[in-house]
Amino acid sequence: MPVALVTGGSAGLGRALVHTLDQQGWTVVTDGRDPARLAGAVAGLGAVVPVPGDVADPDHQEALAREVAWLGRLDLLVHNASTLGPLPLRPLRELTADDLLTTWRTNAAAPVALTRLVLPQLRVAAGVVLSLSSDAAVEHHETWGAYAAGKAALDHLTLTLGVEEGLMAYAVDPGDMRTTMHQDAFPGEDVSDRPTPESVVPSLLALLAARPPSGRYRASAWAVAEVPA
Repeated sequence: MPVALVTGGSAGLGRALVHTLDQQGWTVVTDGRDPARLAGAVAGLGAVVPVPGDVADPDHQEALAREVAWLGRLDLLVHNASTLGPLPLRPLRELTADDLLTTWRTNAAAPVALTRLVLPQLRVAAGVVLSLSSDAAVEHHETWGAYAAGKAALDHLTLTLGVEEGLMAYAVDPGDMRTTMHQDAFPGEDVSDRPTPESVVPSLLALLAARPPSGRYRASAWAVAEVPA
């Protein structure tokens, strides 16, 4: 039975991916900051191990790593948990150094720390590291600076880890989605026209199945055509 670790599995794309992997027979370790929300997100699933906590907390990273070590292998590590930073989003001139560092700790430093802890199990399974990126990592949008810089760093760190450790590593831009995070970025706007997180999961799985060279990809490039009913 393949094993995955998906951070941020209590909502959005993380939740959708956890559900799909569970349906496909994977064992999934996942986390979320809100214990009740995480429990509700995985209620009724099969071999899913919920570990409440903040991915930026070293003690929580160790807890996740212990679960993976007990399972003995890790076929897929998905760095999905992230933060927009201080809300509402605002220009860089209004952010403090602590604002920036706190954002980057979650979006860039935590994934590196967690990857380091589970390297033995990744090597056993010749596993894949998949980091969820953003178009903001390669474009420049007003008020998105802290988040964007963190995602740009995540891209670079993920692919560098792949080179250094001999792992398949992907930084993937999933595109806009109808999520709480996206709504938080655009308060008062209607984001219901964005694709659902569930609609993006098949593209991620198609990429993983194809196993292209390590690199940065857009999920839309791996879109799966719908079969007419």
